[in-house]
Amino acid sequence: MSQANFKDAQSYLSNQILGQEQLVNRLLICLICGGHLLVEGAPGLAKTKAIKTLSDLLEGDFQRIQFTPDLLPSDITGTEIYRSQTSTFEFQKGPIFHNLVLADEINRAPAKVQAALLEAMAEKQVSVGSKTYPLDDLFMVMATQNPIEQEGTYPLPEAQLDRFLLHCNVDYPNAEHEKQILRLVRGEQTADFPKPETMLTKQAIFTARKEIAELHMSDAVEDYIVHLTMATRTPDKYDSDLAHWIEFGVSPRATIALDQVSRAHAWLNGQDFVAPDNVMSVLHDVFRHRLLLTYGAQAEHIVTDMVIDRLLDVVPVA
Repeated sequence: MSQANFKDAQSYLSNQILGQEQLVNRLLICLICGGHLLVEGAPGLAKTKAIKTLSDLLEGDFQRIQFTPDLLPSDITGTEIYRSQTSTFEFQKGPIFHNLVLADEINRAPAKVQAALLEAMAEKQVSVGSKTYPLDDLFMVMATQNPIEQEGTYPLPEAQLDRFLLHCNVDYPNAEHEKQILRLVRGEQTADFPKPETMLTKQAIFTARKEIAELHMSDAVEDYIVHLTMATRTPDKYDSDLAHWIEFGVSPRATIALDQVSRAHAWLNGQDFVAPDNVMSVLHDVFRHRLLLTYGAQAEHIVTDMVIDRLLDVVPVA
């Protein structure tokens, strides 16, 4: 039943967020896996609308945080407020204490503010002073960053990038979807796809997480995942170009993520097993933010997506 609910939610979201089917799919995958999503794309591509629309289908709440250079860590996590009536300090929860959190333009805030998210994303808890406050079991961060305007931005450190389950690049919609968006804004047509009658409850999400963990994965597919990881760490054993391009390979967290995301991708497609195609479909979004390239590769204008394409070419499918 939970699988049907997620399929209905995916169809509804794709109808509301025109031309961004991959973003919708990655949002649901992160929700199912209990991970966090980093979205990179130009302004106006419905990134904010996507997660807000998803929150309307959830048994949970949503909060947007606009990251700016003058933001403080306490603006994220919360702070202790002195109550003169009782002569005590009372913790005032910050916006991080919600189920779905949109960290808009996360790279516009300085490192200390970005680091305030690190514990919350990794441990699902917030430490303020000598006390630790747990977050809800259903907790997901979707962070956005603008790839065009880099003035006044602070690149995310590798440690925080690794906390994101997926890094999704959002591109412009095609001509047909652009026409539909125009007509929708002018009121000439409506996004009349019916909203699912059943909300995605916390129980349904936790059931989905259990089901994807039990999805069948053969030893051959498991070996394929491991070989893709190892090819980033010892690239000279696989390909001379990879050896020239890759400075540091992906961490074990990437292997775990690739396993989880491949399972969720297969589950959303109605499969009862994980195939190599599922691994290939999500590999770019899992590895994109975890690979560090050499200066030589950057000088040759090699980008991580090109390296991942090469990985898929040289690592044999078991």
